[in-house]
Amino acid sequence: MALKCGIVGLPNVGKSTLFNCLSNAKAQSANFPFCTIEPNVGTISVPDPRLEKLESMVKPERVIPTTMEIVDIAGLVKGASKGEGLGNQFLANIRETDAILHVVRCFEDGNIVHVDGNVNPVRDKEVIDIELQLKDLESIEKKIQSLARQVKSGDKDIVKENDLAMRIKGVLEQGKSVRSMDFEDKEAEMVKRFHLITSKPVLYVCNVGESEVLTGNQHVEAIRNAVKDEHAEVLVIGAKIEADIMELETYDERQLFLDELSLEEPGVNRLIRSAYALLNLQTYFTAGVKEVRAWTVPIGATAPQAAGVIHTDFEKGFIRAEVMKYNDFTTLGSEAAVKEAGKFKVEGREYVVEDGDIMHFRFNV
Repeated sequence: MALKCGIVGLPNVGKSTLFNCLSNAKAQSANFPFCTIEPNVGTISVPDPRLEKLESMVKPERVIPTTMEIVDIAGLVKGASKGEGLGNQFLANIRETDAILHVVRCFEDGNIVHVDGNVNPVRDKEVIDIELQLKDLESIEKKIQSLARQVKSGDKDIVKENDLAMRIKGVLEQGKSVRSMDFEDKEAEMVKRFHLITSKPVLYVCNVGESEVLTGNQHVEAIRNAVKDEHAEVLVIGAKIEADIMELETYDERQLFLDELSLEEPGVNRLIRSAYALLNLQTYFTAGVKEVRAWTVPIGATAPQAAGVIHTDFEKGFIRAEVMKYNDFTTLGSEAAVKEAGKFKVEGREYVVEDGDIMHFRFNV
């Protein structure tokens, strides 16, 4: 699935360092603004310990994790909505993503310059918010203008669309993002068609120093307080630590380093899983001696839609899905045991896939 998360933030907050850790791509990372001009795109594997468990049980020839795309977008600055600092290009890059990873600097380091001279993550967040809101305000005003003539016709759908656009305009003028609003299902579909940047789901990534990865700091708390009404998650990560982990060559070296910091896993693993959830995605598995594989589907996908991710013919000719729950399979130890326990299910076209389902499809083309 070609869903993308875009990494945004002011210059020098750790975006490119984080992107390098996520993708192993070597996006240039330097101590000055606009180092990243063209967006770097990395396809990354989604870490899932369930795959390792399935591998140990099934012993397949190969294991394939699911993936997602991360886009490293150049640092925004004040005035970006008016084209400052290559702003129009950057905003266009953000618009093409499906969710936003907003990196905020929550560490003190005199050796790394801050574009505004001092560390204040709430101010930094607001700078980005204002630029994105101003761009959305411009977009929604154009939409209202385009609807003006059609509204006179009295078409109920057009009137509803116009009313919604006016409501959104009012919220943006108050300095609030569209994602802070509550919409009914039909309204939410309309909002998608407006292509507004601040309607995208967001994950705030607080980049902290090594000693603060476990505990956070006052900057992190300030961000948490600032975004409490935004329906947004806040994640604490140390980009410098993640870069150090990536420099270590063996699993044992990395594990030793993590143990020294009292960390269970690299922070990028948590970040990737959070980003995956932010995109409203879930995973199902196929498991056989040839291959154990994780597949990505949107939450709410039906069995035929899940089959179509493997091949369009599977969806067109869908007959049924044979389904085991991951917990049942790993607890009972085999497909035969799952069947014996009466937990092996045969599902039809209406079945809604659940995260962790182990599925086999029957189809006829």
